[in-house]
Amino acid sequence: MNSLENKADLGAAGHQRMTHDEAVAWAKGMIPALAGRATEAEHLRELPQATIDEVAASGAFRLLVPSDLGGWGLGLRSITEMARVMAHGCVSSAWTISFLMLHNWFVARGPKVLQDDLFATRPYVMMPCPLAPTGTAVPVRGGYKMTGRWQWATGVQHADWVMVNTLVDRDGEPESRFCVAPISDVEVDDVWQTSGMRGTGSNDIVADQVFVPEHRTMTAADFRGDDPPGASVRSDAFVRYPLTPVLVLVAAAPALGGAEAAVDLFREHMRERLLPYSAGERQAAQPASQVRLAEALATVRAARLVWQDAIDDVCDIYDAGRQLNRRERSRYRLAAAHTVRLSLQTVNIVLEGSGASVFFEDAPLGRIQRDLVTIKGHVVYDWDRAAQLVGKLEIGEEPGPTDML
Repeated sequence: MNSLENKADLGAAGHQRMTHDEAVAWAKGMIPALAGRATEAEHLRELPQATIDEVAASGAFRLLVPSDLGGWGLGLRSITEMARVMAHGCVSSAWTISFLMLHNWFVARGPKVLQDDLFATRPYVMMPCPLAPTGTAVPVRGGYKMTGRWQWATGVQHADWVMVNTLVDRDGEPESRFCVAPISDVEVDDVWQTSGMRGTGSNDIVADQVFVPEHRTMTAADFRGDDPPGASVRSDAFVRYPLTPVLVLVAAAPALGGAEAAVDLFREHMRERLLPYSAGERQAAQPASQVRLAEALATVRAARLVWQDAIDDVCDIYDAGRQLNRRERSRYRLAAAHTVRLSLQTVNIVLEGSGASVFFEDAPLGRIQRDLVTIKGHVVYDWDRAAQLVGKLEIGEEPGPTDML
């Protein structure tokens, strides 16, 4: 961690907790800086340090940290809206910042001893968390020896901890267990050579016989369950929210915000662009382009309504002390997939009417399209699998062992 971030932490410690409205206003204020650094983030294949320093200085990484631990104690409505707004500046930056915020909620779901350990020196952590169990953990005295490779470690360049999913052999039966280790105990393999979402720096984490003490682990059943260990020691209702619905709705937010930004860019592009091989006619005067703009507006509006409706439902249900059943969980996963699907459709609508100049590497509209195509490839936004799961549960079939609910 550099000296600037240390200074930022000192400042954050004295910051007054932000309300939801203040946090969203802060996110809106970040748009110009994120837009100005979008090309740099793409070329670096990680967020510029200036962006990390600004977020740290604001205290915003504490967004989802429980209030009794010095955090802001905000929840799903706040992080989703902030991620959507920040994506108007840079989709990769919004994704990375929101995931680094979200993973503090992961810690808050864990047992008190884990929270006390990770939040001991600072009221937030910087921690990627690949969810696929692509490593192993062997029980040893006092803990586990962890070995494996985990992909998609968003923001790992800025991390002080990593949280990964492992499989433990329990008398021939696999147990999924999350393990947390200092970044210094693992290696980061620079593999993130992608066409889209380059600024997320989602490289691989590699561990070889890394010792993880027992208190820095928890079973996936506890972590993913409706009654996580942290719920018994924290008063914030958000600690009890369901893992997969929260994850998919948060991750859909940058796609939606990027689509909204694409429509705004197209509107300005129409006003300024002179059509080639015309008598100096502006694109804005062309009826076909006006119809295209309207179609894009309608499509992105539909995406936002689907997304916001799902968020409001989840919040209302859990704030009332109830829980989602499996059919409801599948529907909200489908809502998130539909949001991303419509968002990409929106971008493609405007891209088809924007001419060849938007395909230059540093053109914002082309970058948004590359980013959304990449987001659409995320496993939770696989439309066929998400839709099949809903259909399966609607006719009374049981979900499979790998179905994400």
